[in-house]
Amino acid sequence: MEPAILPQPDANDVLLSRILYVLAEPARLYIFTRLVTNGTVSCLDIADELNLHKSTVSHHLKIFREAGLTTTTVVGRDRKVSFRRAELDARFPGLVDALYAGAQLESLRERP
Repeated sequence: MEPAILPQPDANDVLLSRILYVLAEPARLYIFTRLVTNGTVSCLDIADELNLHKSTVSHHLKIFREAGLTTTTVVGRDRKVSFRRAELDARFPGLVDALYAGAQLESLRERP
């Protein structure tokens, strides 16, 4: 079976305001940190880590894709969600690193 890539915006159409909207939700901020560190994520793994329903995580990942942050490749029933790091770095130099550093600081503040 040939892999299919779900529709996503062209890298030149990705908007900073949309990126910030995506990351304003705590679960999506966590998913972002996983994407930056791993490059790819699995819906099931994230659902287990965050103790969320798979459908909720799937919705969050759809928001990432529609904002242009990820590429979703479908092979049969499997979906591979990959971070578009190179494209985002080309469009917004330094932004991913700055957002990741901010997310790390925020996660440290939330610990008891």
